[in-house]
Amino acid sequence: MVIQIEIILLGLSILFLLSIIAGKASARLGVPALLLFLAVGMLSGSDGVGIHFENIQVAHTIGTLALSIILFSGGLDTKISEIRPIIAQGVILATLGVLLTALFTGLLIWWILGMTIPSAGIGLITALLLGATMSSTDSASVFSILRSRGLQLKNNLRPMLELESGSNDPMAYVLVITLIEIITMGAAPNYWMAAGMVLLQLGIDAVAGFLLGKASVLIINRLKIDNASLYPILVFTFCMFIFSFTYFIKGNGFLAVYVGGLVIGNSRFIHKRSSLNFFDGLAWLFQLVMFLSLGLLVNPRELIPIMAPALIISLSMIFITRPLSVFLSLLPFRKMPFKDKTYISWVGLRGAVPIIFAIFILAADVPHARLIFNIVFFCTLVSLLVQGTSLPIIAKWLGLADKPQPSKYLVDFDIDYSDEIKSVTSEITITEKSLANGNLMMNLSLPDKTLAVMVKRGDHYFVPRGNTKLKVNDKLLIITDDVEALNETYKNMGIEDE
Repeated sequence: MVIQIEIILLGLSILFLLSIIAGKASARLGVPALLLFLAVGMLSGSDGVGIHFENIQVAHTIGTLALSIILFSGGLDTKISEIRPIIAQGVILATLGVLLTALFTGLLIWWILGMTIPSAGIGLITALLLGATMSSTDSASVFSILRSRGLQLKNNLRPMLELESGSNDPMAYVLVITLIEIITMGAAPNYWMAAGMVLLQLGIDAVAGFLLGKASVLIINRLKIDNASLYPILVFTFCMFIFSFTYFIKGNGFLAVYVGGLVIGNSRFIHKRSSLNFFDGLAWLFQLVMFLSLGLLVNPRELIPIMAPALIISLSMIFITRPLSVFLSLLPFRKMPFKDKTYISWVGLRGAVPIIFAIFILAADVPHARLIFNIVFFCTLVSLLVQGTSLPIIAKWLGLADKPQPSKYLVDFDIDYSDEIKSVTSEITITEKSLANGNLMMNLSLPDKTLAVMVKRGDHYFVPRGNTKLKVNDKLLIITDDVEALNETYKNMGIEDE
């Protein structure tokens, strides 16, 4: 039976709408939006509403495309000035940390499954493959949760976590592919060759991402396109080119596309702000598509038999293997506080990447592939539920939650400035307290570094003067030199920081 395209589009639109509503509800419930996206997919699948989606290759394609866009967008939003002080720690966590996590987790899985599901006959190499599948911190989860929750962290922890999660996938990818080849070919493990492959791919990806990122900026600034709306599409084109070209020079593209985004995002180019906004929305769209498709792919009935061992594995990774790997990897950095290392250990989020790697295993028809996929999926759910919901709480307990900066998002004024302009914009609702010294603009207690740009009264906008009379509930657009000046403005006007 041929399904009409209109029915497919109707179904997709309903799923998207439900997922967006779930994402909005996540902020109030304190649950990661990605977890709710997965839940919508699972409820819509074969064990729920009845949508049958079992195409492994399509799911693999969607996941690969989505991950490349998410990593590129994460690179665009990451400022090199922020990650420069913690590059060494981030790189070590993304390489040695991943290797140690895969090793410790694999050994623990081998023991746990031998105790709980002896009939499965999981060997040591297969257990190490399962450990490698879940060894990397998921960039989509980290970027999404840290940024959507507006979590401000002390001691450069946020850029360190984003750097680690954005650059550790290649290490996990190489481990997974190498172990798959060992299992399917039945060959004896060649550890020196595997180590050499890891170093080679990391080098290829880093160099390709840097050079192609620089070339992309040069081309963007040299091209003269009459239609300004095409510039974000041009940046998207370079994102896809960097990822795919790296594959053909024997890289895997994931690190390359992140480095390329990092280079482009920290360079000056035409219509940069519109391109960044475009990728922010595109990354969220593909996160939604990816988690929906992964949710549709799983059969919840198959999760029931493996709940006990998978739960033990999940908790072991959260409380044993991830902390052990982090503390061992960061031993050279003795000045780093214990609480910082503890929080880094807690942000070992699993998400879409482990599930995508598990799809690789399904596509390769590795023995016990479906068992591996179900365990990875269950561990991802536990990680998002336990770690994802508690990131702000743990940060406060450890004294690492910094004072949140005032929001830069404008609701009533559709105005935006480039990040290269260091000024900060905000909008203020006039209250009785704001007018305590009088209702004229000149009576407002605005610091010297703050300028009132525009007033919105109802549906009417106008530029204020010193003798402009203000009313309660007027919306005032202000621009200041920096966040400190904005905080001083809030304090002078009796407004609590958001």
